[in-house]
Amino acid sequence: MPIIVNLDVMLARRKMRSKELAEQIGITEQNVSLLKSGKVRGVRFETLERICRVLDCQPGDILEYQPDVEEG
Repeated sequence: MPIIVNLDVMLARRKMRSKELAEQIGITEQNVSLLKSGKVRGVRFETLERICRVLDCQPGDILEYQPDVEEG
């Protein structure tokens, strides 16, 4: 998938655990885990805003676009 989720990187940089982030943004720890693994189809802008506010970062710090490399 060309969208890479770097939430785990930002959590490590801020020395914060998933559980703490979940509590501060008002979602379950399971949903944070799904976000970190990239196993979600989408994320609400409201949730992204809360994550950015708590982690003091930009959406581009969390989400990264890497085009698929064609196998040939």
